[in-house]
Amino acid sequence: MSTADSLHEISMPEEAVGMRFDSALAQELGISRSAVEDIFENSDCTWAVDGAVVKKSDRVKAGDKITVVLRAKDSQPFQSAPLPLLFEDSEIVVVEKAVGYAAHPSPGWSGPTVIDALKQSGVQIAQVGSEEREGIVHRLDVGTSGLMVVAKSERAYSLLKDQFRSREVKKIYHALAQGHLDPAVGTIDAPIDRHPKEDHRFAVVASGKPSVTHYEAIEFFPAVTLARIELETGRTHQIRVHFNAIKHPLVGDLVYGADPRLAERLAMKRPWLHAMELEFRHPASGERVHFSAPYPPDLQESLASLRRSIGD
Repeated sequence: MSTADSLHEISMPEEAVGMRFDSALAQELGISRSAVEDIFENSDCTWAVDGAVVKKSDRVKAGDKITVVLRAKDSQPFQSAPLPLLFEDSEIVVVEKAVGYAAHPSPGWSGPTVIDALKQSGVQIAQVGSEEREGIVHRLDVGTSGLMVVAKSERAYSLLKDQFRSREVKKIYHALAQGHLDPAVGTIDAPIDRHPKEDHRFAVVASGKPSVTHYEAIEFFPAVTLARIELETGRTHQIRVHFNAIKHPLVGDLVYGADPRLAERLAMKRPWLHAMELEFRHPASGERVHFSAPYPPDLQESLASLRRSIGD
C-alpha cells in the first residue's frame, strides 16, 4: 500500500453473521446494496479479511473484520455543508441531522456525513470511538432526519454509550403511517432479526431479538396517521419493520411495503420518519437534558398537503 492510500477497518456486528458481505456492508455503511456492489467492482478499492480478498457473495463469520484499502483518488472526504447545532459545550454537541447525511465517513460512502459537517463548523471532536467514528454513540439512517448527540470527550463517549446500552436515553420519533392506527395508542412487542430471504431487510422473526415500540396517534387523515413513537429498544430499522408488520408501513418507505402512489402524491422520496426528541443524562452534570427538533421542509410540506386536501 502506498503512503497516499488510506486503510480502514470495519468490524462486522453480531447481527451480520451469516449475511452476504455486500448486504452486511450496505447495512453497516448506511448505503444501498447496489452502491456496495459498485464499490466491489471498483479496482481502486480492495476488501480483505485476515489478508484474504473477499467476494461480495461471501458470508460474514463471527469476529470478521474487513480491511479496506482505498486508493488516493478515492480517499478525499465529501465537503459536507454545516448542520444546525442545537447545543454545544466541552462534552457534547447536539445536531439536527439532515436527510442524505450518514453519521460518519465510511469506505464507499461519498456523500455528506455528520462528522465532516461538524468539522466544517469548527467543532472539535475528541478522538474517541473507533476509527473515523469520532464521538458517534448512536446513528440515524441516511434517510432519517432529526436529532443526534455526538461526544466531544472520552468521558462523554463512555457515559453516553452506557446510557444507550442500558436504555436510559429517551428517543421520540414522529412518523406518518399508512392507514388508521387501531388502537390509537399501543405497543408493538415483536422480535426482530434479518429477513429470512432478503439480507438487506429486517423482519419480525420468532427467533429474533426482543424489540418493543410504543406509539400514540397524534392526528388522523383520510389515508394516513401521524404518530408519536417511543423506542424501548433500538434495533436496526425497528420502527419501519414494526409498522410494516402491523400493516401500517411508513409513507415513502418503499423497502418496507409503502404504497409508491401515496409517496408520489405527497412528494416523499424517503420514509416519513423524524427523530423529534432526545433526552439523556448530561455526562458532566448528571442532570437530564432534553432537546427537540422541528420537522424539515419535506415533512412539513407533506403534512400541509394533507391538510389542504381535507379543506378542499
